[in-house]
Amino acid sequence: MIISVAHPQLNILFGDNILQAEAALLWVKNKANQELGITVKKIFLAGHSQGGYLVTRLNTMHQTNGVIANAPGPLNLVYRCQLEENGQAPASYPCNNLRNIYGTTVANSNAYHQRSLLNFTNGFKSDILFVQGLDDMAIQLYSWPAFKQDVINCSNCQNRQFVEVPGGHTAIFQSQTAKTEFNNFINSH
Repeated sequence: MIISVAHPQLNILFGDNILQAEAALLWVKNKANQELGITVKKIFLAGHSQGGYLVTRLNTMHQTNGVIANAPGPLNLVYRCQLEENGQAPASYPCNNLRNIYGTTVANSNAYHQRSLLNFTNGFKSDILFVQGLDDMAIQLYSWPAFKQDVINCSNCQNRQFVEVPGGHTAIFQSQTAKTEFNNFINSH
């Protein structure tokens, strides 16, 4: 059974939607058996892009049977929003909203960093598989090596696995290697 969570993206600061994602996970862990009349034996978290961001963060909060994050991000909101501030990238709702609350990345880079996935690279409670297309957007790949190294260096994390494949932001959906590794991860847990 797959339970998909629609998380709000508008009228909320980027990252605050972790509350809805956590509520959904806790419902599955604590109520799904009774309310759906089923037996939940295993729980995996999987997400793509911002969903990958959410499942990676959830992995620092709650244990499951495993986590799969494809092209998780944004990895670095300081970098991303600074590009927008400098006119090098089109304006986006998340960065505009953060700027309205915190000011610019130059004035308050720490507030942006606190919400970046680069700030959530340790304390993983469950094994995690990261899939990243190596032809993804420059905004993703700019911080990917630093993110990957921080996760590798984690001393209080469960097993971490990285699958880097040719392809763009949706590589997990096109790459046979990524699909195979996804299935192997699920089957081994």
